[in-house]
Amino acid sequence: RSKKQRYVRKEGSCSVVFRHVPEEWLLFVNDIFTTLVEIRWRVMFLIFASSYILSWLFFGILFFVIALAHGDIKDHNNDPCVYEVRSFTAAFLFSLETQTTIGYGFRGMSENCMIAIIIVTIQDVISCFIDTFVIGIVVAKMASARKRAQTIGFSNRAVINLRDGYLCLSWRIGDFRRHHMVEGSSCAQILHTTVHATGEVNIAYEDLAIQQKDIILVTPTTISHRIEPGSPLYKMSLEDLRKADFELLVSFTYTDDSSGILHQSRTSYTVDEILWGHLFQEMIRVSKKHYRVDYNLFNNTAKVLVPVVSAEEYEQKKNEKHSPRCSPRPSSRSPQKCDKENRLNAPTVTVELTQDNQPEPNLPTTEAESQHQETLAVSRDPTITEQE
Repeated sequence: RSKKQRYVRKEGSCSVVFRHVPEEWLLFVNDIFTTLVEIRWRVMFLIFASSYILSWLFFGILFFVIALAHGDIKDHNNDPCVYEVRSFTAAFLFSLETQTTIGYGFRGMSENCMIAIIIVTIQDVISCFIDTFVIGIVVAKMASARKRAQTIGFSNRAVINLRDGYLCLSWRIGDFRRHHMVEGSSCAQILHTTVHATGEVNIAYEDLAIQQKDIILVTPTTISHRIEPGSPLYKMSLEDLRKADFELLVSFTYTDDSSGILHQSRTSYTVDEILWGHLFQEMIRVSKKHYRVDYNLFNNTAKVLVPVVSAEEYEQKKNEKHSPRCSPRPSSRSPQKCDKENRLNAPTVTVELTQDNQPEPNLPTTEAESQHQETLAVSRDPTITEQE
């Protein structure tokens, strides 16, 4: 079987690339907050540093133009609009000190130019917006669901074994943090990808019913899917599983108790990562004070005896083995009907008196009677009279 690209990688990211999206840049600009949250840290720092530097430079140019128009650059004895702003460098430093509220006390505004006062006011308002935007983006990025999702781990392999007399598909999930989530819900789907000769790609999903869907993930838990009628794996044996081509997608959606944000962790298992006849090793030990969890055994499995037939064939053989038999004393509530041939009739014994020279009596003609009838021949004693 040729190796295909995963639809969902082990860490949870999807192997999907979008191309030729109409008005892609416009969509990113319209949702600029989400765009900045999803970009990498180094790109975000570059954008924020550029926004501050460009704003200082822009307002420094405005202050330099005001000083140049007012004659503060050429005439040092003139009442300036901004004190000690006689060059572009001084204008840039004044813009920097104003926006960052440093206040060295060397440069400052005067009452001679109303336009300069308006520009300073606009710069203060814009600086508040930039600070708020930067702080909000950093906090949202630090509290991103992707970072919290990395603390939820799935087992490297899924296993198929017997549980309560049924074949079950299982995988393990655990939370590596001490502060756990409020609640969680698990989900599983089987992904079938079909590539036709024409190049058309069909992607189909099949849901798997999970026994315990809603769980409180305090200790590592094994999630199980019972392979029963209606399951996509019901007619699949070990040989069929090795020849199959599908991907098992599992996810766990939960709410963090610290931030109250909804998170989702997901991973996938290929056919080669599903072990038939394996069982997860127990990793929880109970002491007098605590429940001890050994995460070194999180991915460890052990081989167990499991039939290699499909769940359908296993159910049929189990039903044939435990099929009801005829009871000699059928109850009134559950009467049992048996054939007449299986019933035992009471044997019949016939005693005949014969002479020594008489032939032996003939046996019954029917076989059924001959099985339950015996003939006993007794010789007549000559001393016994007929009256007796």
